[in-house]
Amino acid sequence: MSFLSERDITKPVEKIHPSNLQHVRKEVVVHAFRQLVEHSHPSKGKGDLTISIHSFAHSRMEWLHKTVPELEHLAEKYHIGNFVAIRGTDRRFFESMPIYARLGMHLLFYGQEQVKLLEGNKFVEDVLREQSVHEGKIYDSPESVKNIPSFVKMYNIQLDELLEPDIHKYHTFNEFFYRRLKPGARPVENADNPRGFCCAADCRLVVYQTVSLAEKFWIKGDEFSIPSLLGLDPTDPFCEALSGGSLAIFRLAPADYHRFHSPLDGKVLAEHRDIPGQYYTVNPQAVNEPNLDVFTRNKRSVLIVEHEISKKPVAIVAVGALLVGSICWTYNNEIKRGDDIGHFAYGGSTVIAVFPPGLIEFDEDLVLNSTGKSAVAAGQGSIETLVKVGYSLGKMPDAAQST
Repeated sequence: MSFLSERDITKPVEKIHPSNLQHVRKEVVVHAFRQLVEHSHPSKGKGDLTISIHSFAHSRMEWLHKTVPELEHLAEKYHIGNFVAIRGTDRRFFESMPIYARLGMHLLFYGQEQVKLLEGNKFVEDVLREQSVHEGKIYDSPESVKNIPSFVKMYNIQLDELLEPDIHKYHTFNEFFYRRLKPGARPVENADNPRGFCCAADCRLVVYQTVSLAEKFWIKGDEFSIPSLLGLDPTDPFCEALSGGSLAIFRLAPADYHRFHSPLDGKVLAEHRDIPGQYYTVNPQAVNEPNLDVFTRNKRSVLIVEHEISKKPVAIVAVGALLVGSICWTYNNEIKRGDDIGHFAYGGSTVIAVFPPGLIEFDEDLVLNSTGKSAVAAGQGSIETLVKVGYSLGKMPDAAQST
């Protein structure tokens, strides 16, 4: 089970730190990580995803615990994951971290500890890249369809909302992973208000009116900036227009519908740009880690859209992550809120929307959760909000001026 209710939380939540697995050698973790990926191939795992990368950090896998016995001790002591707020309610749930993300974070910490030794950090990056590419090949293979029934059962996927609900008609696991929904399955809230913006994905969401607020509450890496995120010179006109702007960060978990949609009405200003990079996990504890800049280090792809009313540019950044095979765009030149504009192949991933200053006023409930000021945050800091494509994100203030 990946979701736990509040009453099921009977142990402390792990604050991931290198000392938690300090006696585990990196070579052992790398071996375990590679074996997890191999077990996702039906010839090895026999289509049972509970013994592969999809398993949760608290799961009991005999072969894995023989390799890394410290993982079992960790799971006995802590819950491993994070809380997520349920929008429109005063409730939250605990989302267990997949085992691959927990191992990936240990390797990241190893890389940080070895930052003075360039080859140490490169070793970690090479392993994460190698296994991410390998996982993509496994899930693009025809044999991978044998994993679909286990995936559906494990994550309780709603087949009745899919454009193709028959899982036997998909040709690969990845084809099912970026499945399409029936028309109307994700209606756009406030569609009749031309000043509205909507959520871009089925995901966990945080929003910040300024980059400085995002850095205060969420993105703790000290090298984050709009130019580095977009892969542009600070003097570039788009960077200057978006400087000091607002951020919406949509984090997709493996269980989520993995197509992403336009949060605004507008037109594409230029072909998307792909930026090569790493394959770090985008789990909140990695994003919240000081001196670790996952968004600006990971592979990503940037699309600039001109907002229909204001004529101002908005950047949509699709960020790859650990075990994410590819980022694919499907947009038309003219796009409307809720239009399908792209998808990710296997893995958790993130979409970041960057708005120019003053263009969007985020919905108050999202702001309160993101800054840790809501009742559901329980005084424990920022909390993501569970949303779906089309949910209201915010609106353009009446005072905002077109250019």
